[in-house]
Amino acid sequence: MLKRIFQSANGLLSPESWRIRIIFWTGAVFVGLIASLFARAADYSNTLFMRLVAVSPWLPLLVTPALIMLVAWLTKRYFPGSEGSGIPQCIAALNIHEESMRGKLLSWRIAIGKVLLTLLGLLSGASIGREGPTVHIGAAVLFSLGRLGRFPFHYMDRGMILAGGAAGIAAAFNTPLAGILFAIEEMSRSFEERTSGTLITAVIIAGITSIALLGNYTYLGIVPANIQVTPGIFMPVFVCGVAGGLLGGLFSTLLIRGQRIIRPIYRRRTLLVAGICGLLIALIGILSGGATYGSGYDAARALVQNTHDVNGAFPYLKLLATAVSYWSGIPGGIFAPSLATGAGLGAHLAHWFPHIDVAAIVLLGTVAYFAGVVQTPITAFVIVMEMTHNNDLLIPLMAASFIAYGVSRLVCPKPIYQALAENFITAATPPVADKPATEPPTRTP
Repeated sequence: MLKRIFQSANGLLSPESWRIRIIFWTGAVFVGLIASLFARAADYSNTLFMRLVAVSPWLPLLVTPALIMLVAWLTKRYFPGSEGSGIPQCIAALNIHEESMRGKLLSWRIAIGKVLLTLLGLLSGASIGREGPTVHIGAAVLFSLGRLGRFPFHYMDRGMILAGGAAGIAAAFNTPLAGILFAIEEMSRSFEERTSGTLITAVIIAGITSIALLGNYTYLGIVPANIQVTPGIFMPVFVCGVAGGLLGGLFSTLLIRGQRIIRPIYRRRTLLVAGICGLLIALIGILSGGATYGSGYDAARALVQNTHDVNGAFPYLKLLATAVSYWSGIPGGIFAPSLATGAGLGAHLAHWFPHIDVAAIVLLGTVAYFAGVVQTPITAFVIVMEMTHNNDLLIPLMAASFIAYGVSRLVCPKPIYQALAENFITAATPPVADKPATEPPTRTP
């Protein structure tokens, strides 16, 4: 017993342990700082593009393809590995055990490129979000600092990547619990005791930094919707769960299969594919009256707050615009666009249940579609609950989330981020050389 106490005290007072703690805490603060500045810059990029649309709704036909081609070229030429959401890269890094190969997916260069290119993508009107990239940035920052500080193996193996990703989610959404759950449920699909303290500490520090800069805000605003858990509520919960699961599963299947078809063409004709995708994004935006441009954060918040109504086609056009934006190969996430699509789906289904508060159905649609896309049901209902500070809807949100998860698995058996991570794992794994055939011994006459 005394020996154990002595070892604990020695570890607490060790200069090496304090060196590691200071580097780690500094990194977590840095993640919170980047996430906060990134959030403000992303909002500004969205605003600039919408001002452009206000000048003429036809300008995106020129601006969007041109900017997306520029971003795709910069990504391929200077920041390879930064394309897409960034969460698949983090998952791939967790499954790769060579530190040098992990460094190609998680580096300072990629973190810088992720910020700049995502902002340019938002400036083009692409249907992308900053939340997935923030996860990638958080993981890259903490992993790079760990390499620089020569952290012990048990930190570098998984801890720094998981902690950085969790801190990124917590700072991006101001949802600390969801950050922890997402790192466990999606990125690692397990929980290791030796990394849990590291993960939680990073989330707390990054979250405090974000709150200090942006204030203690709720991502989608406080929603006063209240549903009594009575037999009458089971039907809207079931309908939203099934619809969200089907649509989320279809989106995941569309994005994964489309990526597999387009990826070989993209390698040879990057600018052509990016230009066509940019033109499609502009056409979808014009068709939706400008509603599908950008992250969709404002639309989701307005729908949840019941201060805005959208066309019934909005969720389906937003889904399509998000898939096309991902196929273009530019950096950008699907979190915020998925929340907007789910909110639009809920608003569409709300007309079927006039006796239920509209905001409540919107939240059910949001959580169901989000769970259907990412297939992390616990994270889905917790993140929506934290984003709205609404505990009254906990049971209905939980039920809709798990129904959507089950339905989505029938449509798309492999989770979207896990499937997309396979491309990076394959690219980072060196091919196994064929063994030379053994020549039969020559016989001397």
